[in-house]
Amino acid sequence: MPTSFTVVPVEAQGEERGPAERDGQWQKVEDDERDRGPGDGIAKESSPFINIAEMDRGNMYEGKNMALFEEEMDSNPMVSSLLNKLANYTNLTQGVVEHEADEDSKRKEVKVPRMGTFIGVYLPCLQNILGVILFLRLTWIVGTAGVLESFIIVFMCCACTMLTAISMSAIATNGVVPAGGSYYMISRSLGPEFGGAVGLCFYLGTTFAGAMYILGTIEILLTYISPSAAIFKAEEVGEETKAMLNNMRVYGTCIILLMAIVVFVGVKYVNKLALVFLACVILSIIAIYAGVIKTAFDPPDFPICLLGNRTLSKRSFDVCAKFTESNNETKTTTLWRLFCDSSLFNATCDDYFSLNNVTEIQGIPGIMSGVLTDNLWSAYSEKGSILEKKNQASVAGSEETKIGGLPYVFTDIMTYFTMLVGIYFPSVTGIMAGSNRSGDLKDAQKSIPTGTILAISTTSLIYLSCIVLFGACIEGVVLRDKFGEAVNGNLVVATLAWPSPWVIVIGSFFSTCGAGLQSLTGAPRLLQAIARDGIVPFIQVFGHGKANGEPTWALLLTAGICEIGILIASLDSVAPILSMFFLMCYMFVNLACAVQTLLRTPNWRPRFKYYHWTLSFLGMSLCLALMFICSWYYALIAMLIAGCIYKYIEYRGAEKEWGDGIRGLSLNAARYALLRVEDGPPHTKNWRPQLLVLLNLDNEQLVKHPRLLSFTSQLKAGKGLTIVGSVLQGVYLDKCTETQKAEENVKALMGVEKTKGFCQIVVSPNFRDGISYLIQSAGLGGMKHNTVLMAWPQSWKQTENRFSWKNFVDTVRETTAAQQALLVAKNIDLFPTNQERFTEGNIDVWWIVHDGGMLMLLPFLLRQHKFENDISAFTYEKTLMMEQRSQMLKQMQLSKNEREREAQLIHDRNTASHSTPAVKSSVAAAMPEKVQMTWTKEKFVAEKHKNKDLNVSGFKDIFNMKPNQTNVRRMHTAVKLNGVVLDKSQHAQLVLLNMPGPPKNRKGDENYMEFLEVLTEGLDRVLLVRGSGREVITIYS
Repeated sequence: MPTSFTVVPVEAQGEERGPAERDGQWQKVEDDERDRGPGDGIAKESSPFINIAEMDRGNMYEGKNMALFEEEMDSNPMVSSLLNKLANYTNLTQGVVEHEADEDSKRKEVKVPRMGTFIGVYLPCLQNILGVILFLRLTWIVGTAGVLESFIIVFMCCACTMLTAISMSAIATNGVVPAGGSYYMISRSLGPEFGGAVGLCFYLGTTFAGAMYILGTIEILLTYISPSAAIFKAEEVGEETKAMLNNMRVYGTCIILLMAIVVFVGVKYVNKLALVFLACVILSIIAIYAGVIKTAFDPPDFPICLLGNRTLSKRSFDVCAKFTESNNETKTTTLWRLFCDSSLFNATCDDYFSLNNVTEIQGIPGIMSGVLTDNLWSAYSEKGSILEKKNQASVAGSEETKIGGLPYVFTDIMTYFTMLVGIYFPSVTGIMAGSNRSGDLKDAQKSIPTGTILAISTTSLIYLSCIVLFGACIEGVVLRDKFGEAVNGNLVVATLAWPSPWVIVIGSFFSTCGAGLQSLTGAPRLLQAIARDGIVPFIQVFGHGKANGEPTWALLLTAGICEIGILIASLDSVAPILSMFFLMCYMFVNLACAVQTLLRTPNWRPRFKYYHWTLSFLGMSLCLALMFICSWYYALIAMLIAGCIYKYIEYRGAEKEWGDGIRGLSLNAARYALLRVEDGPPHTKNWRPQLLVLLNLDNEQLVKHPRLLSFTSQLKAGKGLTIVGSVLQGVYLDKCTETQKAEENVKALMGVEKTKGFCQIVVSPNFRDGISYLIQSAGLGGMKHNTVLMAWPQSWKQTENRFSWKNFVDTVRETTAAQQALLVAKNIDLFPTNQERFTEGNIDVWWIVHDGGMLMLLPFLLRQHKFENDISAFTYEKTLMMEQRSQMLKQMQLSKNEREREAQLIHDRNTASHSTPAVKSSVAAAMPEKVQMTWTKEKFVAEKHKNKDLNVSGFKDIFNMKPNQTNVRRMHTAVKLNGVVLDKSQHAQLVLLNMPGPPKNRKGDENYMEFLEVLTEGLDRVLLVRGSGREVITIYS
C-alpha cells in the first residue's frame, strides 16, 4: 500500500497572503534587521521579567510557527534544514581527489560533468573484465579442456559473476557507495568484522591481479615481441622454463618499480591513458572476429610440422622435411641432424624418427574445415608429455628412446579440469569497476545495474563465442601449444587475427600494461579506505599519504606484495591465488544481499528490483563451490586468512556500528531463540546458575566492590546469563545523567574483569524497592536469572547505615519467595582477581542441609575457571539434622542458665553497638575489656568470681534478664558450627557454607545478622549459599 508524505515548509506564513505580499513582508523584516544596529536603543536586558536567552531563542523561531518544538530544536532539527543538508551532499572519493587549491580558500562551485551508463560503468567494466587470460590462455584452455568442457568452465564463471552483479546492484542501489567499492558494501551490510576480513582479501586479490598482469606483459614481451631481450638463456636442454622464470623475476621487478613511480607521480596520468588501453582491447577483439570471418574463404598460412602424430617446434629448424632436393641432389635437412647423430644418410637416427614420416598441415584450417568435431573433447596430459594430434597415424618407436633434447612441443604443466577453472576465473573479474565510480555518475541508481549487467553479458558472449570459434578454426595441437612453438613462436590467438598478428600482440601488450597500472592504482586506495575506517588497528599507518591524499604508504605495501607474485613468476600459479580472493569477495557480496533481503529491514529498499534472495544464495553457493573446485588448499588458506583477520577485529573490539545485517540477524535469531525457550524452570540437567549480580555504587557512580565481578567471571567462565544490576536512589528524571554514567562505569569494569553479560541500572525512590524491582523484572522471557549474587554488608552495625541490614534481610526473604538461589560473598575484597592464582589450598564445602545440591555444583564450576583450576577441591560433607543440633548443645556441657547468660551477653553487646555514643561509652565502661564473644564454662566461673569482688551492677542486670530460647538455640548452633569450621577450614582458600534463612518473626532480624556474623567469624573468604529449593544436580546421565 503506497504511503504519501507531505513536507510542510515551516517558513510559510499563511495561505491567505499572496506571493508579492509575502515577499514584501520578508523584505521589510530583512531591512529592519539590517538597519537595527547595536546602538538602536532597544535595551533587551532592561526587562527584569524576560529571560534574555529564551527571548533570543523565541526570536529565532518567531514567524515560523515552531513555538511548540523550539525546546527540541537542538536534537530534532527542522525538516527544511535536513533537506538542505541532503541536497548539498557531496561524495568525494577517499584518497583520489588531488588538493591542488589551498585548503583554506573557498571552494568554487564547478559543475563537474557527470558520466552516463556507457562511459561511467559499461566501458570501465568491459576494460577490467577483458584482459590477459583472453589473449594468452583462452586458446590453450579450449585445446586442453575441449570445446564442451571449456564452455562449462566459462558458463560457470560467468554465471557466478552475473549472480554477484545482481546482488551487487541491489546493494549499490540501496544507497551511495563511496570509496572502497565491494569493501564498503560488505562492511556496511555484514559488519566491520566481515568487512575488514573480506576487504583485505579483496585487496590481496587486486594486488595479485596486478602481479598477474605484469607477468602477462613480460610473457608477451619476451616470448612474442623480443625474445632476444631475455637476460637468462637456457644453456642446456630442459632449462628453458627455469631461464624464463628468472627473466620474469628480473623484468617484473623493474616494471613494478617503474609502475609504482608512475602511480606515485600522479594518478591522473594513468586515467588519461585508460582510454588508450581500452581502445587496444576493443581493437584486438575486433581483429579476432575479423580473422575468424576471413578464415571462411581465405585461411591464413600457418603450417605446422608433425613427425608421425607428434608436434614439432619450429624454433630449431625451418624446413619441415627429412630431405631436400637441390640441383638434382638430395640433402639432409636441419631436422635430420636434430634426430640423427650426423648428416649422412647412414647415420644412426632416433627410432621414432626412422619409423614415421614428417608431414605438414595447416594450423588454422578455417571455420568451414570441420575441425570443431576434433576439438570437442578434452585432451588433458601430464607434465612433460608431447603434444600429439588426434586421429593421426603413427608407428610407435622403442620406449627406451630418450626424447629429451628433441624438437618436440612439450606440455609445461599437468592439466586437469579444476586447475583450468582456477586459471580462467580471473578473466571474469572486474565487475566492481562501475560501483566504485558511483559518485561520478549522473544516476548511479540506474547506471550501476544496467552498465554492470550489460558488461557481463557482453563479455560472457565474447568468451563463449570465442570458445566455439577457436575450436572451429584452429587445429587442436596448435590450441594446446601454450607458447606457439609450433607456429614459429607466434601468439596463437594472434595467428587468427586480421589484418596482422601484430594487432593482437601490441594490443594485448598495452592492455596488460594498463591493467597492471590500474591494479597498482586501485589497490592502495582500497587499503587506504580500510585503514581509515580504523577497524584493523595494525594497518592504520597505511591510511596516511601525501598532502593531496595519495596513499604513499599503501602504495609501498602494494608494490611489496605484488613483488611476491612476481617472484612466483608463473602466471598459471598466480591466477588461482587471486581467484580465491575474488571468489571470497563475491561470495560475501551475495551473502550480504541474501541476509538483507531475508531480514527485511526497513532500511533495505534498493531501486533495483530484479533480485531475490534465492539468486543471492545460489551465487554464494556457486562461489564457494568454485573456490574448492579451483584449489581446495588455496581455498582453505584464503579462508584461514580471512578467519584470522575476522577474529583479530573481533578480539580488538571494532567499535563501529553500521547497522549491518549480521547484527540484525543476531537480533532475529535471539528473538526466535527466546520464543523457543520455555518460560519455566529448565530440566535439572540443563540447570546452571543464571546470575543477577547486585553491585553497590559510591557517590561517583563507581563500583565499591569490583572483585564481585571477578568472582562472577570465575564462577561463570562466560557461560549462561549474567545480569549486573545496581540501584540509584532518587527520581529517574533527575538521575538520568547519573544513570548513564553509572552504566558506563559498570560496563567498563565488566570489560576489565571479562564478565560477559548485561548491565541494568534501576532508579528508585528508595534502595529497598529498587532491589525488589531488579529481582522481579530482570531478564527477558525464559532468559531470567535464577541466582542472586551480592556482597555481605560489612557496615551493617554502623549507626549511619542503620537500614543496610534490613535491606539485606528483606533481599534474602525476596529471593526465597521468588524461588531463587542466593550467594552472599563475605570479605569480598579478599577474593582473588582474575589475574591471581592460588597454587595451594582447598575449597571447603560445608553441606549442612540439603538445598538441591547447589553447594556441590559451585566448586565444580569454580574449578572450570583457568584461575581456579590448580585449587584442589576438599569437601567436608556432614549433613546435620535437627536432632544432631540438639545433641551438639548437650555436648557443650553448659547448664541452661549459663547458656542463657552467654547468649544475653552477646545480645547486649550487639545492642550497645547500635546505641548512641553516650550509651556505647557507658556500656563499654561497665563491661570488662577482655569480654570474648564465645563463653566457655571456665570463663563464666572466673568472670562470676570477679564480679563478686567488683560488685558491678551492670552484670547483675545482664544475669537477671531472660533471653529468648529460640535465640539461645540459634546462637549456640552458630557458635558450635563456627568452632568446627574453624578447626577444619581455617586455612582454606574459600569456604562454602549453607546460609540459614531469616526468622519468620521480623523482630529478630537484627539477631539474624549476629548469628551469621558468629557463624563466619575468623574465616577469610566465605560464600554463604542459600538454595532455591529445587534440585540442580542429578545422578543420571
